[in-house]
Amino acid sequence: MKLSLKPVLPCTLSSPLTPSKRATFRFRCCTITQPLTQNQPAVMKNCWDLERLLDPVNYNYSDCFRFSSRVPVKLGDRWMEYQGMQNWEGLLDPLDDNLRGEILRYGDFVEAAYKSFDFDPSSPTYATCRFPKNTLLDRSGLPQTGYRLTKNLRATSGTNLPRWWIEKAPSWVATQSSWIGYVAVCQDQEVISRLGRRDVVIALRGTATCLEWLENLRATLTRLPGPGTDGSVSGPMVESGFLSLYTSKTATCPSLQEMLREEIKRLLQTYGDEPLSLTITGHSLGAALATLAAYDIKTHFNRSPMATVISFGGPRVGNKCFRQQLEVQGTKVLRIVNSDDLITKVPGFVMDQGNDVADAHLAAHHLPGWIQKCVEDAQWAYAEVGRELRLSSKDSPYLSSINVAACHDLKTYLHLVEGFVSSTCPFKATASARTRRVLKNETTQRERERDRVR
Repeated sequence: MKLSLKPVLPCTLSSPLTPSKRATFRFRCCTITQPLTQNQPAVMKNCWDLERLLDPVNYNYSDCFRFSSRVPVKLGDRWMEYQGMQNWEGLLDPLDDNLRGEILRYGDFVEAAYKSFDFDPSSPTYATCRFPKNTLLDRSGLPQTGYRLTKNLRATSGTNLPRWWIEKAPSWVATQSSWIGYVAVCQDQEVISRLGRRDVVIALRGTATCLEWLENLRATLTRLPGPGTDGSVSGPMVESGFLSLYTSKTATCPSLQEMLREEIKRLLQTYGDEPLSLTITGHSLGAALATLAAYDIKTHFNRSPMATVISFGGPRVGNKCFRQQLEVQGTKVLRIVNSDDLITKVPGFVMDQGNDVADAHLAAHHLPGWIQKCVEDAQWAYAEVGRELRLSSKDSPYLSSINVAACHDLKTYLHLVEGFVSSTCPFKATASARTRRVLKNETTQRERERDRVR
């Protein structure tokens, strides 16, 4: 690996506390001039390791979950701007420090969802929440947030495994319903004053169970039921597996959709007369479900609050009509995308060249018409939604692992958000506390992999 260190033009950033003033900082940007290479361990043979390879969230390291020390900023009357009311115009490049802080804050809520999930398939409590509601945030590394957890959320797979598979496979393979996240409401008056409103957070983790992986593979589009859809092929359509996880239920467990509708209804009755925001955030599968949830809430409730989706490493969700419906609703979506993350480039093909997407070479609009028609007939014609904050693992001088696993990791995303400055100065040269934790975790993972190979 070869790194070149060179001075760049100074980047002018807004001061987080006094937006009217501007300060100039000089950063040195590390530019990678040769692709990073790393000897990879042998292919893992069991299902658990395969899941970890594709979605490698290893949350066994307690030091990775200390609440990051950032100076809280007072959003006040500008809170709607940071929630995307103006589609984050002028805030993404260069990245506004207030917005950076808000993205990282919501990313911490998603980290807490991962930390709280029981990943151990040998555990009798596999796929459940490890902590009670009243201590979940504290025990997952988020003390003194000012938020109180009000609802645990579960997602249920609609996939039915063959009887012979269920009889022969381990019990954890057929786990149909699993804990996927939570709803938390800001209760601290000082935090409410700082944020400019009472905030409701819905945080959703990524793929963890076998049946969730099978749902991810159901990549064809399916029509959305409910009001506002005419049942035609031209109506809003979403990925079949994501819709299944959002709407499926069992005799003993309601669907994720039903749980969210019930909780949002209760919160609107309780806090509907005061400034209220709904922020739905998730990583990977959780990001896709967050987008679906925002659409469903805005469709179902006539008096719903402003809904904002903060998406980390999310796959594509729906077609062009689905995107248009989100825009008509006023749902705001900010997609944080790592250019080196394969998951953000699937499923399907992007057919609409008007999307806010930098990977134009991955779109299908430039292909011959007959190929485009085949893609549409196969129900694989997707569209990107919302605004995009595009980052790259290659811009960070601190990441030595450039592979599918590392590039999709939520900790990588938060590290890149914390270091990103602008498109002309992509990364700060100073290592923050979060960066040091990422490096320590990466080193520990490499040591464990070497031990496994031996």
